[in-house]
Amino acid sequence: MTDRRNARPAGGRLDYLGAAAAFAVCMAGTTLPTPLYGRYQEEIGFSELMVTVVFAVYAFGVIGVLLLVGDVSDSVGRRPVLLCGLALAACSAVAFLAEGGLPLLCLGRLLSGLSAGLFTGTATAYVLELAPPGRRARAGFVATAANMGGLGCGPLLSGVLAEYAPEPLVLPFVVHLVLLAGSFTVTWFLPETVAGARRLRTARPRRPSLPPEVRGVFVPAGIAAFAGFSLLGLFTSVSPAFLAESLDVHNSAVVGLIVFTAFFASTLGQLLVPRIGTARAIPLGCLVLIAGLALLAASLAWTTLPPLVLSAVVGGVGQGMGLRGAVGEVAAAAPAEHRGGALSALFVVAYFGISIPVIGVGLLAEPLGLADAGLVFAGCMALLAGASAVYLLRRAGA
Repeated sequence: MTDRRNARPAGGRLDYLGAAAAFAVCMAGTTLPTPLYGRYQEEIGFSELMVTVVFAVYAFGVIGVLLLVGDVSDSVGRRPVLLCGLALAACSAVAFLAEGGLPLLCLGRLLSGLSAGLFTGTATAYVLELAPPGRRARAGFVATAANMGGLGCGPLLSGVLAEYAPEPLVLPFVVHLVLLAGSFTVTWFLPETVAGARRLRTARPRRPSLPPEVRGVFVPAGIAAFAGFSLLGLFTSVSPAFLAESLDVHNSAVVGLIVFTAFFASTLGQLLVPRIGTARAIPLGCLVLIAGLALLAASLAWTTLPPLVLSAVVGGVGQGMGLRGAVGEVAAAAPAEHRGGALSALFVVAYFGISIPVIGVGLLAEPLGLADAGLVFAGCMALLAGASAVYLLRRAGA
């Protein structure tokens, strides 16, 4: 029988940082269009609902990959899956460069979603496995920080380039292609961590599996990931329109900076987890997330900017605490031969959090208006996060 245990070959101390850098570059491409949606709307002409649909195309691309081949890296190896993800990210950038209407815009988002689907669980497992034994805890932070940091740097990069450089709909994607080329080179030379990895062509669609060891921690971890990602989904899809229409903020760099703030705060929230432990980080993260949702509701209700910025900070911290706690709990519970699949299953739930509530806001924006639709969203997510926090705190006290 093939040995499915983690190979952990000898490699340089910086191998896991190289994998994390490639992770961040890939994820940056998924949020690169965020400050550009207003410009696309002016050029192509489509409603706010269509913005959320375009965004959801990306999320469903991620979910589809995670459901069909979420654990494929457990059998064919981490490195070839990540190389395929980088190639898809490059194809996405090319689709945006060739943008000539809504179909290519949707194609670019779909390809971006496919690349993110290949990366999320696989890259997280890869970074953990490449790290030397004494750096395992730090590697957990590096993996989730690369994910959130990359997502945050995408809108910041494109926002600054769109506002202060020529060709606002071209230059961000050219820069991303250059970064992807460097990431592909780095990943090509990284060692494989899966023993007995089969050839890539032997891969077959198979949904992520949850081994019995993971099932006890998966539900609370998944709820925290769902609620946290739903807030980030709103910031990346709807906040640019709210800033422009309700707050009269049309500077692409400012839009990108506010979205970046939410993801940067997520990274800060992750730094708190070693002090409080991964198990307690999930319910406490949900409580902090509720405070962020309350600030978001205040901004929407009073049409003012400061609570929106504070919401990005507070909500991002809560999301980061919950995400790192969830990833840590699932990764620790999963056997090495099922770690990629278990983490992919967690991110399936997380990306449903990005897609379903955001589409709901888009549908409600027409009859209610964008601000009131956002208030409905904030209330629903606060209830979900609150229920999760109460359940986990009661279970901890039992």
